[in-house]
Amino acid sequence: MTSALGRLTRRIHKLGMAALVTPRGTSALGGPRKQAVTLGGVRVDLMSRGDALSAIMERAAGTANIPLGVLSANLDHVNHFGTGSRWEETLGIPQLEWLTLLDGAPLVAKAEELTGQRWPRLAGSDLIGQILDDAAAQGRSVGFLGGSPETQQLVATRLEAELPALHVAGWWAPPRQVLADAAAVTALCADIHAAGVDILVVCLGKPRQELWIGEYGALTGAKVLLAFGAVIDFLAGQVRRAPAQVSKMGLEWAWRLAMEPRRLAKRYIVEGPEAYLKLRRHSTDTAPGAPVARDPEPPSGPTREARPAAGDFTPTGQHADVAALVVTYNNGADVCGLLESLRLQTREQSIKVVVADNSPNPETLSCLQDFPGVAAFATGGNLGYAGGINAAWAKAGSANAYLVLNPDLRLSPGAVMALRKSMESTGAGVVVPLLRDDDGSVYPSLRREPSISRALGDALLGSRFQGRPGWLTEMDFDAESYAHPHKVDWATGAALLIRADIADRVGGWDESYFLYSEETDYLHRVRELKAAVWFEPLAAMVHSRGASGSSPSLDALMGANRIRYVRKFHHGGYARAFRAAVVLSALLRAPLPAHRGILGLIARESRWADLPHAVAYPDRQEQEGDFPSGTVVIPAHNEASVLGRTLEALKAPLASGNVDVVVACNGCTDGTEAVAGSLPGVRVVCVEAASKTAALNAGDQAATRWPRLYIDADIEVPVAALRATLEALSDDDGPLCARPAFTYDTAGASWLVRAYYRARNRLPQASASMWGAGVYGLSRKGHERLGEFPPVTADDCFIDRLFDSSEKATIACPPVTVRTPRTGRALLSTLKRVYRGNCELRDIPGAHAGRTAHQLALSVKGPGSAVDAAIYAAFALAGRAARRRRSPAWERDDSSRNYELQSWGVGWG
Repeated sequence: MTSALGRLTRRIHKLGMAALVTPRGTSALGGPRKQAVTLGGVRVDLMSRGDALSAIMERAAGTANIPLGVLSANLDHVNHFGTGSRWEETLGIPQLEWLTLLDGAPLVAKAEELTGQRWPRLAGSDLIGQILDDAAAQGRSVGFLGGSPETQQLVATRLEAELPALHVAGWWAPPRQVLADAAAVTALCADIHAAGVDILVVCLGKPRQELWIGEYGALTGAKVLLAFGAVIDFLAGQVRRAPAQVSKMGLEWAWRLAMEPRRLAKRYIVEGPEAYLKLRRHSTDTAPGAPVARDPEPPSGPTREARPAAGDFTPTGQHADVAALVVTYNNGADVCGLLESLRLQTREQSIKVVVADNSPNPETLSCLQDFPGVAAFATGGNLGYAGGINAAWAKAGSANAYLVLNPDLRLSPGAVMALRKSMESTGAGVVVPLLRDDDGSVYPSLRREPSISRALGDALLGSRFQGRPGWLTEMDFDAESYAHPHKVDWATGAALLIRADIADRVGGWDESYFLYSEETDYLHRVRELKAAVWFEPLAAMVHSRGASGSSPSLDALMGANRIRYVRKFHHGGYARAFRAAVVLSALLRAPLPAHRGILGLIARESRWADLPHAVAYPDRQEQEGDFPSGTVVIPAHNEASVLGRTLEALKAPLASGNVDVVVACNGCTDGTEAVAGSLPGVRVVCVEAASKTAALNAGDQAATRWPRLYIDADIEVPVAALRATLEALSDDDGPLCARPAFTYDTAGASWLVRAYYRARNRLPQASASMWGAGVYGLSRKGHERLGEFPPVTADDCFIDRLFDSSEKATIACPPVTVRTPRTGRALLSTLKRVYRGNCELRDIPGAHAGRTAHQLALSVKGPGSAVDAAIYAAFALAGRAARRRRSPAWERDDSSRNYELQSWGVGWG
């Protein structure tokens, strides 16, 4: 080595000599015999400086097809790659051979404690000078990857002047966005390969440089790849090494922290103590065998340019490479796109598809007729996500692996093959893909095991401060986690490739969760079998998440299921603390409009039974065949936003041919007529005036069948409820007037609104009257008493007054759901209209408004019901006082119409 470079490298060597003193018991090569230990969960090769240099240069001069990756293990390395770390076992993938050198005073001390011998510290900055000297002497080419172009220019200038014999094959300083693009990195590797590099110095920083070498090192053609992060800055003279005395005392970390506090504070102050605990707890004097390296394979899947032609799906009766399991719930608009993208994957492997449909109607199954190779069936109910997967798995037959897919996914070319190759190379039990949103951004789908500290962190911080430590958040927001393959605790259940033997050993999915946490439970049981869950970014899928609905009941179910999960796998005290953190999260978000009602649903476990759960549907043939005769009349004023779902519930009765549906549009300006006419068989009549009773009379004139059921446009009547009500009204000895049972849905409503309706439910007249349900029916005889609807506001109250208690009935059947107002203002507006309608009825002979004060007083049974009664009375008084102020606008509750209440299992996201 000549002049300045020689002085520079000798100075680097001198400053590290305190850690390089030759110990007693050295070998003939000047160092102790090589052996391996486990430090903090990391395999570390213990050897002398001379042996390390010899191993590196011998590989650079050799002809082996398998490259050698060299790294230095210090506390920062333990933090990233040690036990329980994000990248644990990532470097164990046998794509190249690793030489892990001892670095860092704590690891040196631990190695001596385990082996009884002193071992030298071998930092990359201590070795690089001699490596460059030897490369120049032996005619080996060197390349540099990483660092800024300006830093590289400083090093190039120095090397040209002071080590002219060294052949530098190339300099590469790719920006971070290039390193995150698989296709761009593949092109970069091809460029390095073409340059003929023997030794590639990779200076990307830890852990990126190790991850990059593990994934792409074999494609560069380099024989040795050195993960020496800060070396390029040392060679450029931009970073000062610690004085020898500081290094001898093991305080080089303090020196570097003082020099670069902004960059290194997190590493040494936040992450350092945790890494040191790992070193103390997870170190042994033995190490697992090094992975057997294999020849590199050309990139597959997403890096190929040609898209494979579509093939055919394999029948379920035959064995296949992959069996795809898809669970649907009203996903006709999504599932065909998934199947088209999945069919493109069949050129590379055999795939069979099983679709378990949880939908209440046959629409989704009808959409699958263009895919004759798909085995699709109705489950007979809404079994939930776990129940649907189990049903599909039972019909799938044999396969090497089972691929669970959401119906709203789109698979990128080669995605399934990338999952399979990852499973083969890592031996993982489950592999999960990279998920992207429709706009191309990465969806943070990776999760950490639920814990008390993470639940508290998420409760207090939510999605803010996404860079906080992993023990304070369950979600992994770090972009670096989505750029490299690695082991994970669990991931969202939108897409999972499960090895067949693991699926057999784990067994079925736990159906008690219905929706949410079922994948957390399943992957926990996978890990209990000592099988890894692996993330593979080359397997990319687009997850629309458009059908992954949200509502207070679903959000409450998510919280309740998190508590159920922790109770299943932890002791009582731990589970109670975790529950407190979940309740705290709901409490802190309770004032937000979208979170109203969630706190009570989570905190009061007696209400968990009311959360979404598995239900069985009546036999579809029974629903559609031999249906009782009748007419459904729906008055509608500007109801385009809700009328569709009301008509959807009437498809089966309409298809029977025995039920007529008449939609009476009155004064509509929003396209309600078009929505009504979109369902074949619906008769649409139009009334110019915006009058409900005028619409009811117009509907009666158009109707031909008896009995008649009058339904508000925002009410969905279950098929079984419609059948039972029509049958009761068709009986000659039956009631003249009847309505199905109903229940109030107060999810998302303010606590005042919920208190009002709790009190209302305790009133006897609420369960016996015809008003309040948004639906009632009349037999032919009952309608003769009515004649035609008078111009009143409260038509249901008017009908209720026409019949005594012996002539009307509430039918026991699946209840109609009535969505209440969401705000106190909306409730007051509704009550104002109701009480104005009651005043109108006083002028009609035989009609009366009635009083509830006495019944309200009798309903009080304790402090809680007393508060509810007081709130009910306050709203009643306010509504009566406001009834005289008529609004020029159409008076109705729009808060429940605008509130997006997704049904149980609207989508699986």
